[in-house]
Amino acid sequence: MPSDPPSVEDVMPEPAGRPVPAVTPERVLAGLALLVPIVATLWVSSYDKSDPAVAGVPFFYWYQLLWVPVSAVFTVAAYLLITRDEKARKAARKGGAR
Repeated sequence: MPSDPPSVEDVMPEPAGRPVPAVTPERVLAGLALLVPIVATLWVSSYDKSDPAVAGVPFFYWYQLLWVPVSAVFTVAAYLLITRDEKARKAARKGGAR
């Protein structure tokens, strides 16, 4: 006869040390860092114009191209924030201080 299925406590025991919150300031900032380039490029009315032109290139085009490296910077910032948060979570699970 099969036994009862394992409980959540059996499958995922509570980690040692203090509890780790699900939402941290680092995770919120990382989410905002990823959201900024998305909003900036989807808000078309903010750059749907041809002036000012730079070296003969209309604003629409150089604005879009400018967001390629800027998005990379925001993505790296989000990565670093999440990495920092994960290290803090590991330390908290082991009972260390943040």
